[in-house]
Amino acid sequence: MDTLISNVTVVTMDEHMQVLFGAYIAISDGKILSISKQPPEGQPKTIIDGTGMVAIPGLINCHTHLATTVLRNLTDDESRTDALQARLYKEDKLDSRAAKAAATVGIAECLRFGITSVSDLYYFPEATAQAAFDAGIKANIALSAYRYISHTEEFDFETDEQCRELCRVAEKWHGADDGRIRIDGGIHALYTSNHLLWEGIADYCAEQKLGFQLHLAESQDEAEDCLDRTGLGPGELLSCHRVLNVPVTATGCVALTEEERKLLGKHRVSAVATPIACAKQGQPSTPVGPCVRAGMNVALGTGGAPDCGNMDLFEVMRAVVMAQRTEQKDAAAMPASAALMMATVCGAQAQGRNDCGMLKEGLDADIVLVDFSAPHLIPCHNVLSGLVFSAKGGDVAMTMVRGKILYQNGQFPTIDLKAAVEELTGYAMDRLFSDKE
Repeated sequence: MDTLISNVTVVTMDEHMQVLFGAYIAISDGKILSISKQPPEGQPKTIIDGTGMVAIPGLINCHTHLATTVLRNLTDDESRTDALQARLYKEDKLDSRAAKAAATVGIAECLRFGITSVSDLYYFPEATAQAAFDAGIKANIALSAYRYISHTEEFDFETDEQCRELCRVAEKWHGADDGRIRIDGGIHALYTSNHLLWEGIADYCAEQKLGFQLHLAESQDEAEDCLDRTGLGPGELLSCHRVLNVPVTATGCVALTEEERKLLGKHRVSAVATPIACAKQGQPSTPVGPCVRAGMNVALGTGGAPDCGNMDLFEVMRAVVMAQRTEQKDAAAMPASAALMMATVCGAQAQGRNDCGMLKEGLDADIVLVDFSAPHLIPCHNVLSGLVFSAKGGDVAMTMVRGKILYQNGQFPTIDLKAAVEELTGYAMDRLFSDKE
């Protein structure tokens, strides 16, 4: 036995949603060996005192843009159009070195908030993969491909620059460290690309058994524009161009028709709700209930730091419940347990991972300890409610992935945070914000 977490409250998120008080979690070779009410036999190498702590499965952030950490708070009070233009101007100056520094700081932020796995849809996938690999976090990384061309223009997957980059990154990184790093195909959105690119990437994903990430139907204007241009809704368009032949994670799904939701549900598409990022832009969020009833899996995401302000998934859990209750004018519309499910079990399903999402014997020891001794968590009449309505990312005392501690009490054993911040504020900020060309 490598590690024993003792006298801890365990929120298993298993099929029975068990909550065990005064329990023991035994860990060996990166896996959960046992969860019991009695101390297991054998002497562990390390004992972690869980008194006053709640152990939960590692949270899974299913939509990030880690390298945009460098742009945090840059355009918070600008209109959506002005903010986009300002960010695109700065993003054009990014290079792989700046992206890696920003991604590393973003990963540290995620670990600080109890996130053990991320899905990243952005540029510089090589740099992001390296940062995730070095830090020890799990990650599904997708290149946010785009192609502003006419559908009549020639397209060759073998020679297209972004498709070649996808192939290079997948060949090098997909399955790295026994599957801790996974590569997905991806496009930014339907309105920034065309069917030639979608089909080429989807076919490659089917051949290589990769997932597929994109933004989908994030606003009513986007959906109506798609219908005007093509005669089809966004969900129908995906189906017509072979994208639904592979596992799809679609952020948004705000403006789909009921028929489209059922179509995506039939293909087991995962929707990702980003309620804080949506509210920040003055947009409605994913209609969770209708998506679930249509058979879709629904997970949670933050977006990048400029979208959400921070990557605290506890805030996102609380926000998704508030959004659904406000929309339905019903205080019982979504229980706390549903938000926790979306941030753990559903997140693992969206990422195609069957080794995490619950605290259960035989699964990876992706474990987060939340300190419930803080005044704002006392008393605690219901642990699940406390996690969603009262806890925050700052209450995380420890984040562990595969039995390895990646964050504990202000320390990041696998990240030289000082060096990463210096690289971000020195090299990356200078590159993006100086007048030098």
